[in-house]
Amino acid sequence: MTKTRNMGKIIAIANQKGGVGKTTTTINLAASLAKEGKRVLIIDADPQANATSGYGIDPRTMTSSIYECLVDNYPVDGSQVGTCIDGLDLIGSRIDLAGAELELINKPNRERVLFNLLQPVTEKYDYILIDCSPSLGLITVNALTAANSVIIPVQAEYFALEGISKLLNTIRIIKSKLNTSLEIEGFLLTMYDARLRLANQIYEELKGHFGDMVFNTVIPRNIRLSEAPSHGLPAILYDAESRGATSHISLAKEIIAKHKNK
Repeated sequence: MTKTRNMGKIIAIANQKGGVGKTTTTINLAASLAKEGKRVLIIDADPQANATSGYGIDPRTMTSSIYECLVDNYPVDGSQVGTCIDGLDLIGSRIDLAGAELELINKPNRERVLFNLLQPVTEKYDYILIDCSPSLGLITVNALTAANSVIIPVQAEYFALEGISKLLNTIRIIKSKLNTSLEIEGFLLTMYDARLRLANQIYEELKGHFGDMVFNTVIPRNIRLSEAPSHGLPAILYDAESRGATSHISLAKEIIAKHKNK
């Protein structure tokens, strides 16, 4: 009897607030999942293309990007490029993705374009991570419609919880109209400095609001983690002993364990 292959889990990393660590989370969680033996695909759905350059990939050298997939119906399988990590592929982005929103407007089922594109590759990967741009525009709506779940990075600073209600409202609307199975994978506290009382207060506040939906793992402020993308490497290859690298391995293990128990 042939064993059926599990469908890969599609996780969007989203928060319309900029500078909360979405791309850092995407780059390093993907690398950590791959190091744990999972097959992973990153979709860089941000016109700034930081997840692409964070892996040392020059957008100008790519024959196709997520833009061509969304606008010109290029298949995802064949548009991905390999990375410096075994088992980890990436579909890159370019600045022209900023214009894709307008080009998608007249497409039929415009909110489901990415969902349809990803269906043929869900058996090829264990995890597909979508790095969303800091906006709630049509491409982010596509990402949330395609995803099984969403990770919401929250920066450990003042006003951290501001804007989360807007994102949660968007998730509620998408869940009711476009993707009934969308779940919150978890709230991830980023740029955490345990020495600051404020950081601890924000963690307690998150826990108070969202309970078990907050990851046990927190991502610390870490210089090595900040430096790694300029070298085109995830932290695990730049400095595997750094707290930035070890915290993402811990996050990957937490996510894998959670899915094993479902």
